[in-house]
Parts: sequence; structure tokens; C-alpha cells
Amino acid sequence: MNKQTTPLPTEPHLAQRERWPQDGKHILAHHDAQSVIVYQAYRPAIGEYAIRHGRLDGPDFSLSRMSWIKPNFLWMMYRSGWGTKEGQEVTLGLRLRRAFFERVVREAVPSTFDAERYPDRDAWQEAVNRYEIRLQWDPDHAPAGNKLERRAIQLGLRGRTLAAFAKEELLEVIDMRAFVDAQRPMAQNDNPGLQLPVEHVLGFES
Repeated sequence: MNKQTTPLPTEPHLAQRERWPQDGKHILAHHDAQSVIVYQAYRPAIGEYAIRHGRLDGPDFSLSRMSWIKPNFLWMMYRSGWGTKEGQEVTLGLRLRRAFFERVVREAVPSTFDAERYPDRDAWQEAVNRYEIRLQWDPDHAPAGNKLERRAIQLGLRGRTLAAFAKEELLEVIDMRAFVDAQRPMAQNDNPGLQLPVEHVLGFES
């Protein structure tokens, strides 16, 4: 497991926006054949431990509650106020094994009842109680925070899945703080200088 202090490969937001889908449900992520980057924003006690040790299972990280991960950088920036919200000051890029990430998506149970997947609400509730992973499709957001038609995925992990995410399935911890600080002033009005981690639609067999 490696620690890294340089940001991921980047590309101007305006160039990426041209190729991204404008609507629908899509997993936008920085990925390759072996790994997928997800993001989280933590308070310093958790984030700095992860940066130092290359894993998340420090004394301040709770394995008893659900933790939500986001493969879409802009959704993370919306959620954390570009790293300015209390308790979300340390933005991390977390490189996960791709096989693990794909399993998480396959096994995820929607946070709200889905009549296309479950015959009734009781069956859905039983799945919620049985499985450790939740899935939500939220409105994606532009750099300045306005809602988009496109939907972004976030995944809630608990139990053994969360423990695996925090340690053995975590390949790399990337400190994104300096990058976020540098890009924050440009997150307005379609600024051509705004750089984001390179993201493409991630597709796989479900």
C-alpha cells in the first residue's frame, strides 16, 4: 500500500464537460483496469492518520457506522464545500481495487424502494437489513454548486465491507488538500483555468 502527496492526472473541467453525459445515471470516475478512485472528506484526525499510514482504520475512524464514498470529484466538492465545511477539511483520493468497487456496486441496495428490483416494500426492507451496502443516485453538481440533470452515484458501506474498504482493499491514499485549495477560487463562472481529476464513465458487467 502506498502513500502519495501529488494529485491525480488532471484535465480542464470545460474539456471534460464536453464529453461527459448531460443526463442519466452514470458512474464518472478516475479508473484503470485494476483500480478506481473514490473520494472522501474527513476531519483532520481521520484524514491525516490515513495520509501517514496509508489506511483508514485509525482510532478516530468509526467502523460501527455507515460511511459514504463518491467516485465523482465534483459531487465530493459540492458535499464538502470544496473542503471548507467543518469536519470535511481533508479531501482524500482513495484508490480501491477495481474488483472490490465493482462488487460493491453489484451488491448495493437502493436507499429508497425500487419497484423494478423488488416485488414489494417488504422485500426491499429485508434486503436493506441483510446487505451492508447502500446506493443513492443524487443530482450531480457543477463546480459552482448548481444542480445538473446528470445523476451521480454514492455508495454507503458498513460492517465487513467498510472494514475491507478501510484497509485491505485500499491501495493508495492521495492527499488532495493542496489541489482542492488551488482549484477552489476557480470553481465559478465556467473558469477555463479550473482543473479536475480526469474522469470517464465507468462501465462493467453487472
